[in-house]
Amino acid sequence: MFSGSMVALVTPFSRDQDGRGGEVDEKALRGLVDFHVREGTRVIVPVGTTGESATLTHEEHERVIRIVVEQAAGRILVMAGTGSNSTREAIALTQAAKQMGADGALVITPYYNRPTQEGLVRHYEALASKVEFPMVIYNVPARTGVNMLPETIARLATLPEYVGVKEASGNISQIIDLFHRLENRMGVYSGDDLMTYPILALGGHGTISVSANLVPKMMTELCDLALSGNLSPARDRHNSLIPLHQALGLETNPIPIKTAMEIAGIIDGAMRLPLVPMEPENRRRLSEVLSWMKLVKDGSR
Repeated sequence: MFSGSMVALVTPFSRDQDGRGGEVDEKALRGLVDFHVREGTRVIVPVGTTGESATLTHEEHERVIRIVVEQAAGRILVMAGTGSNSTREAIALTQAAKQMGADGALVITPYYNRPTQEGLVRHYEALASKVEFPMVIYNVPARTGVNMLPETIARLATLPEYVGVKEASGNISQIIDLFHRLENRMGVYSGDDLMTYPILALGGHGTISVSANLVPKMMTELCDLALSGNLSPARDRHNSLIPLHQALGLETNPIPIKTAMEIAGIIDGAMRLPLVPMEPENRRRLSEVLSWMKLVKDGSR
């Protein structure tokens, strides 16, 4: 159901009186949806980690989903971030996303409470029993403190609600094992831009990308080439994007991508605490990469 380049969408904010992220900027958010429709992104993924979901209230979380679905208007698929460290809350958020008209949900493994592998299975089984809806499991140990193992994910591949997994463990051996165990019963998506090409070459179905916020057309072209079997030109496109992917990892996501989008003149890069502006040296390094890629708006450095 979901394939190709999918953007892990940032949430734009207005600036409050202290210069930090204030209210959700609805106009800018709608503009980002239109931008991705024009640029060929296949799926918009709002209110994930990149969308600063951890600092949104429940009301804001649902409002962002509602705005994105409304603006998408069937022109592009929407996979809403609905995960939580509480199973009940994940169920409620996923039910809300379905009711608002999203096409699917991205559900991160429960964070902070660090469930066992059996606890992870029961979490996702409970969710599937309450919401008949296409869902993608999100494994990102660096953020959550728990690594969902390939054998655990394979146990859930029997449930029709789980159509894929966003894999961001960064462990290529684990990813290879995952492909082997799934036997194509579930889509595998890259959750790390530097791993997009390797995962596609192994048989992955796409990427949920941070870089696509800035270079959506290039990420779409990379995925389309790889998915059509043209691995050599896809590798060339991947190699050309490596400096950008690396620069967007200079500090905690989404600090660099929102900074880059501000430098490129796409949105105001305001973030909510505890996220803070990039260190000057890192911003300089990021600006150099954007200049090399001809993505800098005049006077924005």
